[in-house]
Amino acid sequence: MKIRFWGVRGSIASPGPKTARYGGNTTCIEIRTDNNELIIIDAGTGIFPLSQALLAELPVTANVLITHSHWDHIQGLPFFIPNFIPGNLLRLHGAFDPVSGKGIEQVMSVQLQYSYFPVREAEMKARIEYVTLMPEVPVQIGSATVTPYLLNHPVINFGYRIECAGKSVFFTGDHEPPYNIYEPGDEEFAEYQRFVVDRADGILRGMQGVDVLIADCSYTDQEYAAKKGWGHGTFNSSIQYARDAKSRVLFCTHHEPTRSDDALEEAFKHAMAANPHKPGDPDIRLACEGETFEF
Repeated sequence: MKIRFWGVRGSIASPGPKTARYGGNTTCIEIRTDNNELIIIDAGTGIFPLSQALLAELPVTANVLITHSHWDHIQGLPFFIPNFIPGNLLRLHGAFDPVSGKGIEQVMSVQLQYSYFPVREAEMKARIEYVTLMPEVPVQIGSATVTPYLLNHPVINFGYRIECAGKSVFFTGDHEPPYNIYEPGDEEFAEYQRFVVDRADGILRGMQGVDVLIADCSYTDQEYAAKKGWGHGTFNSSIQYARDAKSRVLFCTHHEPTRSDDALEEAFKHAMAANPHKPGDPDIRLACEGETFEF
């Protein structure tokens, strides 16, 4: 399998000289199976440069897995160039939204309203298909098995485990380790704690034994104290996930948009110092826009 990062910033695109090394585009990850089948995880602004690269291999069949419907994970979809070219296929996968009562098709229909975008969905030249996924129900995409797992974010958010030819990768999307929202003395504490434990067990089961874990490392522990409940992880929480899951490699991603590359490296250095390497630990890296990892 081959992974290429096209967008690694969180929340809002942050281009400029201070983010030039690690990149300013929002989340988009390209995965190629050993058969060169194309899977794209999330469609932040990073999907636009990816779509430009895909013009060299038309016609394109793109299976896009959407973790959740927040803007920084879908805002590049209207600019996915193969959508404008006949003969291509975009197959969009994602969750049913219990709030709107709609499936993954809404991420296109909302953005392509004429008030917001000059080209309507009906005017796209490529074929667009929608696949609504259910938690822990695997689907086959070519030679790859993809299993969505429900993670913790203020909207329905899927983490994805992708397995192919004995290799595996898990991407968390935006994820905050689940915690009990009640105090120990509250009447609801015990029941909610069972929910927390079940959710945590399910998440770790999805990550277990993967070759590559790509995880939300938005905050330091110090920053997290003021941002608890926002739905994002820390360097330390993701390192712990990688250790518990016995992952071979951890890529830290969803870099805080206000953090310069220098500050990002400094935060990463402190995280490494707080988590000295032990036998069996994963190789821990900062995800970098444009980087390719093959295994």
